[in-house]
Amino acid sequence: MRILGIEGTAWAASAAVYRFDPDAPLDADADPFIETDAYQPESGGLHPREAAEHMGEAIPAVIEAALDAADGPIDAVAFSRGPGLGPCLRIVGTAARALAGTLDVPLVGVNHMIAHLEIGRHGSGFDSPVCLNASGANAHLLGYHDGRYRVLGETMDTGVGNALDKFTRHVGWSHPGGPKVEAAAADGEYVDLPYVVKGMDFSFSGLMSAAKDAYDEGAPVEDVCFSLQETTFAMLTEVAERALSLTGADELVLGGGVGQNDRLREMLTTMCADRDAAFYAPEPRFLRDNAGMIAVLGAKMYAAGETVAIEDSAVDPNFRPDAAAVTWRDDESVVIDPVERPERQGAEAVVTVGDDRVTKRRLPKAYRHPALDERLRRERTVAEARLTSEARRHGVPTPVVRDVDVPAATLTLDRVGDRDLGAALTPARARAVGEHLATLHDADIVHGDPTVRNVRLGDDRVFLIDFGLGYHSGHVEDHAMDCHVFEGSVRGTAVETDADAALTAFESGYAARGPEAVLSRLRDVEGRGRYQ
Repeated sequence: MRILGIEGTAWAASAAVYRFDPDAPLDADADPFIETDAYQPESGGLHPREAAEHMGEAIPAVIEAALDAADGPIDAVAFSRGPGLGPCLRIVGTAARALAGTLDVPLVGVNHMIAHLEIGRHGSGFDSPVCLNASGANAHLLGYHDGRYRVLGETMDTGVGNALDKFTRHVGWSHPGGPKVEAAAADGEYVDLPYVVKGMDFSFSGLMSAAKDAYDEGAPVEDVCFSLQETTFAMLTEVAERALSLTGADELVLGGGVGQNDRLREMLTTMCADRDAAFYAPEPRFLRDNAGMIAVLGAKMYAAGETVAIEDSAVDPNFRPDAAAVTWRDDESVVIDPVERPERQGAEAVVTVGDDRVTKRRLPKAYRHPALDERLRRERTVAEARLTSEARRHGVPTPVVRDVDVPAATLTLDRVGDRDLGAALTPARARAVGEHLATLHDADIVHGDPTVRNVRLGDDRVFLIDFGLGYHSGHVEDHAMDCHVFEGSVRGTAVETDADAALTAFESGYAARGPEAVLSRLRDVEGRGRYQ
């Protein structure tokens, strides 16, 4: 059978044909025919009106080329339904509906970001990987859980490619900026820039402002580009490792056009090798926006009966990947391993558990630049020791810190609890977490990474651990981000009914001790993701 895929979320007017046997597993070696005509602005970044005009002119030609290459009848038409630029999506949606109607074949509406994940899963043969999508307008982590792809972490402001473009426009370079940053970085040296990770969420705006300031103040552009890559991609690699640690997954795939950057791929390869995880990056033509991934995912959806009536096929520029039911997979949901082991490799450190003590060693991360790595290990060791003790003085159950070795980035703490919250989530325990976070925030302490992995249970007590990303702040935004991180970890690891009850209890516990303004801002934060 043959699926025609059409892509047109922003830059690329693209069409592809993928041949498959509906009675057999999809062949990872089958190579879809792809015809693409990408929009190239004369200056600056993407201009929506110009992109739509290009899409209208190019889509008929690329579809015609794909049909000529099909060498047989088309059995279904798949198209990118979102997220993306509304004017571009509407042109593609109209073309797909017209073609499906003319050919009298079913229509399949594909989530563009899930297609980036699925082309990686398809090519790698992995069962259930975490996906890091790093593209122009987007940057996020996806993991399959409870019948959907969950957004485990995402940018809170701009996509990674767009962030790099903002810097290159500032220095007067033409679009696209990413390859120019990569080329200039080859001759650069490291300078410190802000590094902003909040659990598995992250932010680029402050980093880009600092990079512009450094350039304006006379830093060589090669040094700024080198440091932009080292900092930006280290942030993405760190949150990818956090997602692997949270979910227990041991497979990672890369998606998105920024994934063509050699330094990013090198970092991810190193990180995965160090934690015995498998890593796969598709070839560049499948990382850039392309109709091949739309056709391949369209084939999976078509085989599962996931088609859409023409009258119900409106595009959605804000189509979040976690809004799409994943009917073409029947895997088991992620279940956090409840077994306590004497040594555990987290995203931040290796933890050795004794009868009464826990030793936490922040070992050097080979993927990070040595100067950045030394800075983060030192800062986080000091922050964890201070804030763990300070939180306990304010009445929040935490481990007692017995020893701190800052040069070795090592802590010795009392052992608390016998399991993580992720292994035994209940509404009552989630409520206790809400109360604890409200108490912290009242003392102007931000935990920084309050996931279900960093909550310990024992003796009817709920303990908070791992304050390494913590800091002092009385700002409602920072307090809301703490709540957002916890809620995201619950949605990414608990079944829907358990998650709903737990999160209701969590917010009730927070409201009992914390200000209403924080939960109100939490709603704002939830609506700030790149797909809202």
